Amino acid sequence: MGTLTNKRILLGVTGGIAAYKSADTVRRLREAGAEVRVIMTQGATGFITPLTMQAVSGHPVYQHLLDTDAEAGMGHIELARWADAVLVAPASANFLARLAQGRADDLLSAVCLATESPVAVAPAMNQQMWNNAATQLNLAILKKNGVSIFGPGEGSQACGEVGPGRMLEPADLVTLISSLFATGELDGLTVMVTAGPTWEAIDPVRGLTNRSSGKMGYAVSEAAAEAGARVLLISGPTSLPDPARVQTIHVESAQEMYDAVHAQVSTANIFIGVAAVADYRPAQTEAGKIKKTGETMTLEMVRNPDILASVAMLRPAPFTVGFAAETENLEQQARQKLENKNLDLVAANRVGRGVGLGTDENSLLLVEQETVTELAVQPKAKLARALIHHIAARYRAKNSASVHVLRRP
Repeated sequence: MGTLTNKRILLGVTGGIAAYKSADTVRRLREAGAEVRVIMTQGATGFITPLTMQAVSGHPVYQHLLDTDAEAGMGHIELARWADAVLVAPASANFLARLAQGRADDLLSAVCLATESPVAVAPAMNQQMWNNAATQLNLAILKKNGVSIFGPGEGSQACGEVGPGRMLEPADLVTLISSLFATGELDGLTVMVTAGPTWEAIDPVRGLTNRSSGKMGYAVSEAAAEAGARVLLISGPTSLPDPARVQTIHVESAQEMYDAVHAQVSTANIFIGVAAVADYRPAQTEAGKIKKTGETMTLEMVRNPDILASVAMLRPAPFTVGFAAETENLEQQARQKLENKNLDLVAANRVGRGVGLGTDENSLLLVEQETVTELAVQPKAKLARALIHHIAARYRAKNSASVHVLRRP
């Protein structure tokens, strides 16, 4: 799998001869696993056509800020929310100046201003323009504002001069944009994640399960790996491919998941129970297919082991995070789960028709002893990264407090 699997990259192309590299940049981003959409400035279309960029990206190219059709579908705010990262390559001296000033009079600059995702620019210009004091001042402002500067490289330029100002090669840009997602927040830690549904067999062909797709749990495991953790994923039956850089163990029933968790949970610093585990299972699994007989059938059920509560009861226990999928009273139900199972944090999400289970987007309400934090509706991959960022901060705070208590004279 690529280093940008499931990432949404918005590529901005501005006017300059280096725009000829933009098609290759899109191709390499997609090869690395990213979904790519393209915004072109008016100047960019003088060097490479929107049709070319549409062909290599597989999506229509966005060009106009006040495009009625675009605003009715995916306007600048929707694009800003859609992107996991924005890469402007090439970024001209004019665009850098406008971005530093906070201008929003074209689509690309408006999206850069509106997004909460990382923004990176790959400068490309004549070496004298690059060295100009105004350009360097603009770069200093952009860096202060959190914009990543990729390059430029040095060498011969289209104008015949030699020096800094060449746009970095597409392969180098893919490596650099991938590094934006590697936060290092969980370096040196082991994270265990459970994901997906469980399958409780009634007979060889029938069983009890739920609508969980596993998408959220898999996204959480990938986000933890991006943050530097060693990740163990215990997964119930799903149709998803195993995440990259994650050790995945496949199970079916709740009992199998319980056994797999407790076989290795002693190595985990953080446990995140995303799986939708069946609360009950049939008291008896029939060896052969049950035949249809009467108008009704009674099925005796017994309780499954509570994986989440059993992990929280360990001494020492990992930092334990539970998920609560609820149809109503979200905060109240989450807080009850937090207290009853002695958890560090509960991530609650509302489920129902078209919400939560099986969808590509979700929202979370993070409930802790003294705080409640809301993560708005967004793609599950982006939501998972926000959750991991929150968990990493809470884990550090809890362990820092423990150290201070131990060192108290």
